[in-house]
Amino acid sequence: MEFKRTDGTDKDFIENCRLLDHIHAKDIGVHMNLRQDADFIIRESIQKVLPDEAVRQALNDKRFDTGDIYVVAAGKAAWEMANTAAAVLQDRITAGVVCTKYSHVKGEIPGVTCFEGGHPVPDSNSFRGTQAALDLVSGLKKEDTVLFLLSGGGSALFEKPLIAEEELADITGQLLACGADIKEMNTIRKRLSGVKGGRFAQLCEPAHVYSIVLSDVLGDPLDMIASGPAYPDSTTCADAVRIAEKYQLKLNDEARRLLENETPKQLSNVETVITGSVRNLCEAAKNACEELGYKTVVLTDQLDCQAKEAGAFLGAIAKSHQETKAGAIRSLRWRQRTRSQVLKKPQFSA
Repeated sequence: MEFKRTDGTDKDFIENCRLLDHIHAKDIGVHMNLRQDADFIIRESIQKVLPDEAVRQALNDKRFDTGDIYVVAAGKAAWEMANTAAAVLQDRITAGVVCTKYSHVKGEIPGVTCFEGGHPVPDSNSFRGTQAALDLVSGLKKEDTVLFLLSGGGSALFEKPLIAEEELADITGQLLACGADIKEMNTIRKRLSGVKGGRFAQLCEPAHVYSIVLSDVLGDPLDMIASGPAYPDSTTCADAVRIAEKYQLKLNDEARRLLENETPKQLSNVETVITGSVRNLCEAAKNACEELGYKTVVLTDQLDCQAKEAGAFLGAIAKSHQETKAGAIRSLRWRQRTRSQVLKKPQFSA
């Protein structure tokens, strides 16, 4: 292959660069469009953890008992999850209830009643939707199944308070204002609720609960996601009292008494599937990278810090490895350097 002598015109330069591209793609085989690769990886990763895809994967090949199936969906993604479940199971669903955030219901779901309520502070509509769900699962038989679809925001949107609505709103506001993290908030809220901390699963007995959880908490602690309505509680009354003292929460006598009431530590009627989590997202990103030919390592799925701190951390890692053989960056530098040489040399052959 012979390159043209160039007098510096754009036409000759473009033609020589085209020939360089041909050699680079054919003989080196390095994929150069890093932005295109990044867009593909992001798109593929997010697609795998969207609520509808997460539910579809969890229901794939799932076999239910011969009894009735009742759907209860709670959280900001409740409508999407219930809508997908209805599309997959179709006439197997007997009835259902969705409890989600205002403006999050996107249409009717056959056989399913949808409620919208307050978030992050629960309101009377949150309680109304939750009560409809409790009425739905009351008096079920052992062969029946409650398909419980849980996503972020469920702590506010799925609630049956054991104290007055105004008191619960005030305590929630205090927790939000004082800087308590999500685990501390949920430790308190479990003890003030008739459905959190495994109590909803108890109310479903003797029916079986098949719980599909869209995790928004690092590490996927099932008793903390939406305050764990269908999972045994790992926290204790002592933990709740300690948190109340730490943040000097202003509680009335009834709320303080409820902090001393222990939550269920064992449940025998629940099967849980975690999907759509940060861990799933990292695994999907890894698979997308490998599909493009990259060698990948998942550094962590539990990075917990400010975005600017994460950027600095990941940038430092990239800088440390920028001269390695994994070399899309090195290849790009080689390409730019070689094109510069085309302009300097009157002719050369390859």
